[in-house]
Amino acid sequence: MLIPRHWLFLISGVVWTGVGLFLWSRAITWSAGLTLPAGLILLGTGIIIAAAGYRFGFALVVKKNTDRINSLPGRVNPFSFTGRRGYLMIALMIGIGIVLRNSELPKVYLSIPYASMGGVLLIGSITLYRNFLEGAKHAK
Repeated sequence: MLIPRHWLFLISGVVWTGVGLFLWSRAITWSAGLTLPAGLILLGTGIIIAAAGYRFGFALVVKKNTDRINSLPGRVNPFSFTGRRGYLMIALMIGIGIVLRNSELPKVYLSIPYASMGGVLLIGSITLYRNFLEGAKHAK
C-alpha cells in the first residue's frame, strides 16, 4: 500500500511524540521520590539540555529527514518515514535504553538523559507536524 509522501511527516511526528512522551514519563516516574524543588531542578535541567541539544545538533537530523522525505516520489511505502540508517539508530537507542534501565545506575540519575532525549524528540516532532500540514495544503 502506497501513501502520499506528506503522510510520512505525520507518521514520523507520531513516532517521535510517542517515544518522547515515553521517555518523559520514565524521567518523571524516576524523579517522583524527590522533593518538589529537587525534581523540578532535575527535570528543568533535562529541558535545558533538550533545547540546547535540539538547537546545536538534532535540528540537523530533523532537516536531513525532512529533505530525505521531500526527495521521495509522490507516493511511498509508509515505512519510508525513516531511512535505513534511521532504523539502525532506532535499534541502537532501544538497546542503549534497555542496558541503562537494567544497569545498577540509580534511576533518578537517568532522569536527566531521558528527559533530555524525550524533549529533543518532542521539539523535533513539531517540525514534522508542520511539514505534514504544509504538504496537506499543497495536496488539495
